[in-house]
Amino acid sequence: MVSLHAITPDDWPLWRDIRVAALTDAPRAFTAQLADWHRGGQEQWRARLAIPGSYNAVALRGSVPVGMVRGIPGEGGTSELRSLWVSPQARGDGVGGRLIEAVTAWARQSGSATLKLAVLPGNEPAIALYRRHGFVTTEELGHLLADGTREQVLAKPLH
Repeated sequence: MVSLHAITPDDWPLWRDIRVAALTDAPRAFTAQLADWHRGGQEQWRARLAIPGSYNAVALRGSVPVGMVRGIPGEGGTSELRSLWVSPQARGDGVGGRLIEAVTAWARQSGSATLKLAVLPGNEPAIALYRRHGFVTTEELGHLLADGTREQVLAKPLH
């Protein structure tokens, strides 16, 4: 059985461990690199979890972390879904969908009209998951990546 837990800055060791696992397992799924996170120490991890109004959650199977997600308040009635990852041993069990729905509920409760995200080009499993949960491709230009491509921006209305 997998349970979802909202976490706080005091839970930074758990967040650190699962984020390192995510960046190790799927380095091409994130714009951040593992090396970026080894430099900052505890303060960097706490700061990530202390963004005002943010939502940070981990999925646990028993006491083992098997997934993570973040929700970040945006501008103009938009919130952002970030850092979604599910461990290989939990993929196909609905964990990703549960994490997306948790951020969707948080965004609605926060008063957002739209939830958006950015995904790296070619990450077809993630794009398929997001589309199953109501996200559609937008015309918005994502961040420019080192290889000259751009992130793909997807969004879904929350009304």
